Amino acid sequence: MYENRSFSDKTWLVLKGLGMGAANKVPGVSGGVVAFVAGFYEEFIYSLQKVNRKAFKLLINGRFKSFYTYTNGQFLSLLILGMVISYFSVSKLLDYLIEHYELFVWSAFFGMIIGSIYFIAKDFGDWNRKYVGYLLCGVAAGIAISFLEPAKENSNLLFVFFCGIISVSGMTLPGLSGSFILMLLGNYVLLLVDSVNSLFDTFADVFQGDFSWIYDTERIELLKVLAVFSLGSLVGLVSLSHLLAYVLKRFKKATYAVIIGFIAGSLGVVWPWKEKKYELDALGQIQFDANGREIIRGYNRFFPSEMSSETILAIVFILIGIGIVLSLDWYDNHKKKQRV
Repeated sequence: MYENRSFSDKTWLVLKGLGMGAANKVPGVSGGVVAFVAGFYEEFIYSLQKVNRKAFKLLINGRFKSFYTYTNGQFLSLLILGMVISYFSVSKLLDYLIEHYELFVWSAFFGMIIGSIYFIAKDFGDWNRKYVGYLLCGVAAGIAISFLEPAKENSNLLFVFFCGIISVSGMTLPGLSGSFILMLLGNYVLLLVDSVNSLFDTFADVFQGDFSWIYDTERIELLKVLAVFSLGSLVGLVSLSHLLAYVLKRFKKATYAVIIGFIAGSLGVVWPWKEKKYELDALGQIQFDANGREIIRGYNRFFPSEMSSETILAIVFILIGIGIVLSLDWYDNHKKKQRV
């Protein structure tokens, strides 16, 4: 279907996968928005839809080349390669930046989401009462999810499998952050920090010829959790893509209106100026989870009271975020003109 790609196109696909992987790691930011803005959302959904009964028959019968072609394997494998690289590189950098420069990171993402709303809405066409209604439904749903309070961590494998199914929403539904949903379910740190870090540490140990981790019960438990979470993510990705492909074919404009609204409604999640609200005990002391981490109950969002140098710099990062998305739009238009 889309197999004839130049080396440049293949490199860009890996970079787009990097972008999706990084976005999926950040609570409040959706990898689906990256797919939308980078112009490969529909190909992504329709390629995932090809992972069906026919594909499994080809695989079982050993027709690997046919399976690869049928599922648009080149596209998916390059994209997934970028995501995997991201989880062990860019996402690690993001963890560091969020810890040390939280306000500026959220400001940049806030700007990027504003730019994404413009990017998606500019080609929508004529709005009527029906599509405005869909837009407002999306806004309301996005706002409602933004203000839900997080649950507590739960490592039950059945629940972890469910988390996997839910978390891929960020890859397939622009505006719905899988990482933020995991935070609401209480398992963000367990599934996207601890278990991913345990896999990274395991690879590092194996590379050094150290297999003592086999006797580390905590490491084995985290790897088991990651495996079940990955399986749930795969099931969710394939099943949700089938539903979305069906909806996009029959109700494309209405779906886009809901997505634009959802992204706009989710802006509250990445609002840069916010303070963490912690779970407190009867004495007003901050409570900690089983791993000694402070339990976050939600956020107090506020407007900056003064134009300090920090506030001005945050606004600059918002503009940089908008500029990044608009530059993608410019690049896309430039490529189209070159083809003509």
